[in-house]
Amino acid sequence: MRARTPLPLAIPSVLAIGFLFLPLAGVLTRTPWGSLPSRLTSHEVTQALALSLTVSAYSLALSLALGVPLAWLLARVDFPGKALVRSLVMLPMVLPPTVAGVALLQGYGRRGVLGPWLDEWFGITIPFTTTAAVTASTFVAMPFLVISLEGALNGLHPRYEETATSLGATPLHTFRTITLPMIAPGLFAGAALCWARALGEFGATITFAGNLPGVTQTLPLQVYLLLQDDPEGATAVSLLLLAIATAVLLTLRGHWPQTPTAGGRGRGGAGPGRDVKDSSWRVPGTTSRDARGHEEFSPRGVRPAPAPTAPTPHPLRTTVTGAVETTLTAQAGTTIAVVGPNGAGKTTLLRTLLALTNRAKAETLTLGDQDVSAAPPHRRRIAWVPQDGALFPHLTALANTAYGLRAQGTPKNEAHATARQWLDHLGIGHLAHRRPGLLSGGQAQRVALARALAAGPSLLLLDEPLAALDQSTRAQVRHTLRTHLADFPGVCLIVTHDPVEAVSLADQVLVLEDGRTTQYAPPAELARHPRSPWVARMLGLNAWPAEATADGTLRLPNGATLTTADPLPTPGPGLAVITPEAVSLHTAHPRATTSSPRNVWQGKIRELTSQGSRMRVLVDADVEIVAEITPAAAAELKLTEGTPVWAGAKATEVRFVAL
Repeated sequence: MRARTPLPLAIPSVLAIGFLFLPLAGVLTRTPWGSLPSRLTSHEVTQALALSLTVSAYSLALSLALGVPLAWLLARVDFPGKALVRSLVMLPMVLPPTVAGVALLQGYGRRGVLGPWLDEWFGITIPFTTTAAVTASTFVAMPFLVISLEGALNGLHPRYEETATSLGATPLHTFRTITLPMIAPGLFAGAALCWARALGEFGATITFAGNLPGVTQTLPLQVYLLLQDDPEGATAVSLLLLAIATAVLLTLRGHWPQTPTAGGRGRGGAGPGRDVKDSSWRVPGTTSRDARGHEEFSPRGVRPAPAPTAPTPHPLRTTVTGAVETTLTAQAGTTIAVVGPNGAGKTTLLRTLLALTNRAKAETLTLGDQDVSAAPPHRRRIAWVPQDGALFPHLTALANTAYGLRAQGTPKNEAHATARQWLDHLGIGHLAHRRPGLLSGGQAQRVALARALAAGPSLLLLDEPLAALDQSTRAQVRHTLRTHLADFPGVCLIVTHDPVEAVSLADQVLVLEDGRTTQYAPPAELARHPRSPWVARMLGLNAWPAEATADGTLRLPNGATLTTADPLPTPGPGLAVITPEAVSLHTAHPRATTSSPRNVWQGKIRELTSQGSRMRVLVDADVEIVAEITPAAAAELKLTEGTPVWAGAKATEVRFVAL
């Protein structure tokens, strides 16, 4: 049910509509309909119409040639005086037309700033010529194109262009094949408005170009001339201009620029938080539904196609400095999980390797036997898969997958054949004809992976590739990644917040905290010897900074002590680690019970959460401690948030990791 419009808003709105419509209605009612055809086909009107169309067409062409690069500059580049340039662009939109004409005279007139030089060097005189009419129209109309296109570019997330660059596309190729097609609605709207404004220009034209029939007398100037001797004729020509303007607006309907949705998905697509269950990984031989609810059948026994021929193995050696400081060395075929708290520099590390940020720099970056640290992004052969995949929404899955090969100069047929092999290899060859808006979240991620692998990179970067997927789809796509990364001959870096992904996918784990390397080790080593409290907590452990003392106890920063059964090394700093399963909970002091843990904390339950078949209990005590118990134990103890409890851990369960 629609909400009723408040009366205080309805009345002014109706008055505004009437205020705008009444003059237009006046033109319609005062038009001499009987003599309209003869008036509009007269020599003077047709001559003025032809000149108007010529001037507006040249003005649009000039605006496109100058305005499109300017709009891109304003939207994509930060430079000193940017706000001043944007104000300069908008100034003709607010200047009185006659003032704009005077300004043009002072700039390009015979006695203007540039006029004498043009006359002396090239013999060009602009004022009171058709060129002057084009110049005046461009001056007042180009801002409409620039502002509209800048808005469309701001609505286009740079990740699409950055992804194209990582696949080997030059900046110009990226602009032509990705930027322009994706901002086409904004470009179309801006061009139409620019042309319409140029067609209707009057004040600057009459001041700078004059009113010379056949030379500078456009339709608006013809209206001005007719008003003096033939008001009905002026109304008839005004109706013609009104009809043209209305036609432009009707053409623009539905073509205004819109911000592309995440991952390039349109209406009905599966974006973050709206993931459609991935149908193509169901049990073979069953019927499933695609992203639009259409049934599809996966024949029993169909297996993925063999992987296309892989490039030569490329080990990785790099040293990164700046906002992120780390040194990485990895053999070809290694998968490295990059983990760390928010703001640790994980994505910055990836963007540094891609040369897409100034916050840090790869001092050395060797892939195989080639140092690419000084190479531009499109020549580094580093493929990047952003969190949402960043599939190009105007291309099919096949064209997306072939994009990197095409950008590198591979003929279309060969590129498409290789792309189809990769899609078949990942089990989604039957989706080759679909655009991203018709793919589920899991399907889109596999197309993004196929696109990256098809480009033949030496280094593969995945930025939280599973973060936008639901739990069931995440497990399926994780299996896909594990299967196909095993065949990748280069090094793969995966940014993740999920310890399951880090442990199940990676051969090595790089832990970043505050932009510095805390630990770089295999997952098993990480689990045995976490080097920081954050690493231990990521693995689900209780961990606190501790100092080993000479008397064999562990002293925490708050002064509390822990007793451990293991002999301690030489006194020094480290971590006290206890698994959540080793923490017992009691509603009375444990010394009053049969069990007597050596380490006891008194506190209150802050939070209870279900984790699979266990309950995870967060206790606020002298230290924050997590326990895992069965639901039956939680029910027996009648645990709720705020319940006072004692948490205990035996000395044999306390482990000390020296730092």
